[in-house]
Amino acid sequence: MRASRWGIVLVIVCLVALAGCAAPTDSGATPTDSPTEGATTVDEDTAVTANGTLEVHFINVGQSDSILLRTPAGETMLIDSGDWPQEGEYVINYLQEIGVERIDHLVTSHADADHIGGHAAVIEYFETEGEGVGAVYDPGLASSSNTYSRYLDAVEEYDVPLYQTREGAQMPVEGVDVSVLGPPQDLLANDQRNENSLVLRVTHGETSFLFTGDAEVEGESALVEEYGSQLDSTVFKAGHHGSRSSSRSSLLDAVQPQVVVVTSAYDSQYGHPHEEALQRFASRSIPTYWTATHGNVVVYSNGSAVSIATQNEAPTDPTSLRSGDPVEPGTYSEAVVRETILGTSSVAPATDVATDGGNELSLVDINADAEGSDNENLNDEYVVLENTGESTLDLSGWELVDEAGKTFEFPDGFTLAPGERVTVHSGSGTDSTTDLYWGQGTAVWNNGGDTVIVRTDNGTVVIEESY
Repeated sequence: MRASRWGIVLVIVCLVALAGCAAPTDSGATPTDSPTEGATTVDEDTAVTANGTLEVHFINVGQSDSILLRTPAGETMLIDSGDWPQEGEYVINYLQEIGVERIDHLVTSHADADHIGGHAAVIEYFETEGEGVGAVYDPGLASSSNTYSRYLDAVEEYDVPLYQTREGAQMPVEGVDVSVLGPPQDLLANDQRNENSLVLRVTHGETSFLFTGDAEVEGESALVEEYGSQLDSTVFKAGHHGSRSSSRSSLLDAVQPQVVVVTSAYDSQYGHPHEEALQRFASRSIPTYWTATHGNVVVYSNGSAVSIATQNEAPTDPTSLRSGDPVEPGTYSEAVVRETILGTSSVAPATDVATDGGNELSLVDINADAEGSDNENLNDEYVVLENTGESTLDLSGWELVDEAGKTFEFPDGFTLAPGERVTVHSGSGTDSTTDLYWGQGTAVWNNGGDTVIVRTDNGTVVIEESY
């Protein structure tokens, strides 16, 4: 019954005209309405969206997913809509809070009820009280749940164009590039919904975001085999709510994320995020944000760097996530920027001297290529900083960061008088007034080029120099 119903509602296309998909699907039919017709612009009150900024909102909806993208052109894309018991309440309330009046692109990662729980309500709300829903994108694998039935009922009732969307499509989202990397045309794992989640890679300038839905072993393996290093992304949404069966080492090695966001409940009945996944993030020193403790997470990209804002301040060390206080799903307060990270491939302008409150800090030397094997001579890999100002600098809580996001925090009480220098070694040792030790087990600074970033304890970047 579900398969025949799907055939009635779904407009089966491969978005050939939009992206040159290599192989057509079962029908060449196209919708009568343009998916981007009627796109709204961003209200001037939300000034952060000006000057080419992409916003990615990871909404705290508990044990489920819902992610809003608002592009520099003012278009909106909503990926999933939360779990079925809330029926879209958390999502709609959040969208109202930030002034969203239209959903140009509604994406179904897959048909599980914790991902489409609010689809029917979102479609009804924006079609009756907002400015509509432009189009819906779905991998085309049906479900027998009532939640799925209500979703299709809403699509049919309000005549919203519905596209079967699989690998090779280029979604028509104005202001950013959205590539569909999965599922493949020949579905995986006997058509299991998780493994055939709709996978999106969103690119804005030198920054990128990877969304893999609930893809697990087979889905991730197919991505790595097909795309390899092309998966490289600045921000990665942990697969399947941080499950041990997702975010596997082979995928992380290909993606090389600088930020991970986990979306799951604080007291997840499934134990998400699993320790195995968190250990993988920790072994790569990836700052990790969890909606359960950080609340709503908003990432702003200007095309060369991303700033991460959270509703609540909480640990980002993957092994310390659970020490943060829980944030009640569905609550709203303004997110505050916690850190800024350079984009995946960006090269920042060289800055020899940066000023903070009248005090000047200079990067005077970096030795990225240690004598012999870098990993066996970590203390010969170092950065030298000098206070070239006229006042003593208190570096307590300041951070030294590389392009991959590896972060060294200066110890409390560490100061640098005018003319004094400090050498930060990558290896281990005893800290002194002139030498500090990062304690890394492997080399930090890439011999072929990297970016040295220093930021204050309030997140202000005072040095950004590439070599």
